[in-house]
Amino acid sequence: MAENRNDKSFRDSSSSQTLKKVMRVIGNYKILLAFSILLAGISVVTQLYVPILFGEAIDRIIAPGNVHFAEMGSYLRNIGMVVAVSSIAAWAMNRINNCLTYRTVRDIRSDAIRKIQKLPLSYLDSHSTGDVVQRVIADVDQLSDGLLLGFTQLFSGLITIGVTLIFMFSKNIEITLIVLVLTPVSFLVAKFIAGRSFQMFRKQTTTRGRQTALINEMIGNEKIVKAFGHEKAASERFREINLELEKYSRSAIFFSSLTNPSTRAVNNVIYAVVALVGAHRILNGSLTVGGLSVLLVYANQYMKPFNDISSVVTELQNALACAARVFELIEARPESADSTDELQESRGEVALDHIDFSYNKKKPLIQDFSFCAEPGTTTAIVGPTGCGKTTLINLLMRFYDTDSGSIRIDGQDIREVSRHSLRRTYGMVLQDTWMKAGTVRENIAFGRPDATDEEIIRAAKEARSWGFIRRMPRGLDTPVTDDSLSQGQKQLLCITRVMLCLPPMLILDEATSSIDTRTEILIQEAFAKLMKGRTSFIVAHRLSTIRNADQILVMRDGKIIEQGNHRELMAKNGFYTNLYNSQFAQTAENA
Repeated sequence: MAENRNDKSFRDSSSSQTLKKVMRVIGNYKILLAFSILLAGISVVTQLYVPILFGEAIDRIIAPGNVHFAEMGSYLRNIGMVVAVSSIAAWAMNRINNCLTYRTVRDIRSDAIRKIQKLPLSYLDSHSTGDVVQRVIADVDQLSDGLLLGFTQLFSGLITIGVTLIFMFSKNIEITLIVLVLTPVSFLVAKFIAGRSFQMFRKQTTTRGRQTALINEMIGNEKIVKAFGHEKAASERFREINLELEKYSRSAIFFSSLTNPSTRAVNNVIYAVVALVGAHRILNGSLTVGGLSVLLVYANQYMKPFNDISSVVTELQNALACAARVFELIEARPESADSTDELQESRGEVALDHIDFSYNKKKPLIQDFSFCAEPGTTTAIVGPTGCGKTTLINLLMRFYDTDSGSIRIDGQDIREVSRHSLRRTYGMVLQDTWMKAGTVRENIAFGRPDATDEEIIRAAKEARSWGFIRRMPRGLDTPVTDDSLSQGQKQLLCITRVMLCLPPMLILDEATSSIDTRTEILIQEAFAKLMKGRTSFIVAHRLSTIRNADQILVMRDGKIIEQGNHRELMAKNGFYTNLYNSQFAQTAENA
């Protein structure tokens, strides 16, 4: 479903619209752009002035024994100086074009990263990680290649065409008009081919994003793939996408490869016409041999930019197809507007008032949900898989906004305060752990970069993680990644991270699911100390861990079906009782 929405928005963006967006970014560097065009003009004019000097030098060769060597030497010296100026201008133009290109793609990539930070979780949930990475990295690289080629050849080519016509008109108006009349044929051929190559490049880029997503998915979960014998199916799926990518790539390359030879064929016809007409004019005395040599050089120079531009257009089609995907990300609808008001230090009273929420509007999830957590109390949320427990946590943290109703902290609607100040009041430990590439110290101090070693060590001791940290080769300075620790160790570090911040409220979503029973007992003691005086929300499947909660919300199909403490709910002999007894029955059977 997500891919279909993405493909539709992608199809709606044309290459011209994408080019306008790219040019808006380039517009931030108008001075560099102006210098690039100026230097391109200098380089082109000086290059095109050389044939005139050569033509004049040729006309100084009158007949055997009648050669004006002094004048020829003067023209040759002038040619040397003009070539030197042209080379310096071309070198400077290329340097500026490199700078302009890399600054442009730097800005686009920075905009993409900043936008990801502002996107709602619903966008990231509906787009694969591999596809998003493909847009920010590979697609921007393709755009960079296209822009570099475009700046290098496009400006020079356009200026060459204009200046060449001026020089040709100064030599012979009739031949110049013949060249102008035949020129649109080359344009029409290039336009016809470019339109089809863009379609193929766009499909190629989309398919490449799907391929990257699949590779990321398979490699990131290779243990699961092997454990369930999914290797063959995964390889077959990759083969299908790879064949599809090959199909679109071959079509894109085929159409794009037609451009240059097609325009060259037209150009050769024009060159031949100029030679024939020019030879006839020499015979009737209206044109000199030097003049014809100049016109032939200009005819070739005039048509050469069309070949270069056709190559540029081909590369730009690929670049713009990639740019369209990047801009689709940059222009995605961000999170709803954030308030500038700050949530003051919270007492911890949390009230949910008749809230409704669903990920898919056609499939209601949480309906008319209300409850209140008093300051300093512990609220456990239990229920079968898919009943809305983790969704409720997402709403408390405002990762998603409610469809209706309100969530209030100390009487203040959370939509009326900034997300940052709201999330700062919560300490959150999830079942899914995350470690950034860095030292143990940097991972623990993620929420408090200014924390001292003494504070970090104290938090680690309280979270029972200091034991394995101390045994590491370099202690707190040991580099770690998401794959270098066991799941239990990562979860202990995540708990330590929250211990260090000491927020006024806590959210524990299956926080001890990957820890052995002995360590879990120690962690529960640490949590008891940490939760003392703090409003806490615990999502738990193991009901033995939440027997001391002040209130337990039993959810089913997005609604609270039972509410009370452990003793009250057991006395009701309802759904909670069955859930609790079934877990202990399973434990007894397993024993």
